Amino acid sequence: MRTFAILLLAACSGSPSSPSSGTGADAAPPAAAAVIPMPTGTCPAIANGDVTFAPAGMPPRKVKIAMDATKTGGPLVLYWHATGSNPNEAGYALGATEQQITGAGGVVAAPYPDPAAGQFEWFIVNKAGSTRQDDFILSDEIVGCLAQAHLIDTAHIHSMGMSAGALQTTALSFVRSNWLASVVTYSGGIPAGYSAPASQDPANKFAALIFDGGSTDNVYMVDFQGASMAYKAMLDADGHYTALCDHNMGHSIPVDAAPSVAKFFADNGFGQWPSPYQASGLPSSFPTYCKH
Repeated sequence: MRTFAILLLAACSGSPSSPSSGTGADAAPPAAAAVIPMPTGTCPAIANGDVTFAPAGMPPRKVKIAMDATKTGGPLVLYWHATGSNPNEAGYALGATEQQITGAGGVVAAPYPDPAAGQFEWFIVNKAGSTRQDDFILSDEIVGCLAQAHLIDTAHIHSMGMSAGALQTTALSFVRSNWLASVVTYSGGIPAGYSAPASQDPANKFAALIFDGGSTDNVYMVDFQGASMAYKAMLDADGHYTALCDHNMGHSIPVDAAPSVAKFFADNGFGQWPSPYQASGLPSSFPTYCKH
């Protein structure tokens, strides 16, 4: 799937943010804050189930929302599904952990793809139409509308996905680093021969938990083990915290990892760098196949 080369074209406009300085001589500078986008369309009522967002400049798109309407102020987890799958994959991948996230006031938002994207669901992963920014614009609209409604903790906006959805998350980690706190990829990364887009906010050293399925994690002519290792190496060289989790189960979702994913997101908010794991290591509850 050499079409992932379009990552080279995906860098979007946006000015980097920087931490503000303390006011007193001995005051430590506060943590950097996420730069939350303003909605560009009329925000829909946010509720469980399919919700249609209508950002300016692109067709309206449905997003499957999981939330507890009685609780707010938790994390937002964007979930991007694999080729041939659907937004219900978020519930499968997270299992009971999804209810733990929503029970803590969080929201899990799983976009539906635009059929015009092509074979691999998300525009960035396809050759045809791959310069279109729709999936990133939709992300901004979801974030902006949920923040405007005071439903989420804007220091805890995260992305995860499987396969094509993990490639989408990989791209999003760079082009929306103004607000993205940390990411989890299931068989994603940077395929051989290609480069990532420029970072929207190079100062945001977001953390990444990177999963691959070992030597058999190879579909559509993409070596996802190699792509995951390349993503880790690139982030490590730039000062991010990363951990690589080789579950050795081929091109599949490691459902056992869901509680660790939620904890990783909780412990790695926006501006929390170095990661708390940098000194203490991964929590003992994480799968033994995860290594820093």
